[in-house]
Amino acid sequence: MKIFLIVIIAICVMAIYDARKIAEKYFSSTDKNKATKTIKAVGFIVFAICGIIFCIIK
Repeated sequence: MKIFLIVIIAICVMAIYDARKIAEKYFSSTDKNKATKTIKAVGFIVFAICGIIFCIIK
């Protein structure tokens, strides 16, 4: 379970860091800024939830 949470946390950090590149690849130019903010927000929320769960399991 801990390894699974660490993998999800790593994916979230990568999504937050590369949000602009991901948005450029999958969304049109008009939706790029909104998609970037959404990707960063979702990544941060999932990161926080997994971090809390990881601390509770420990």
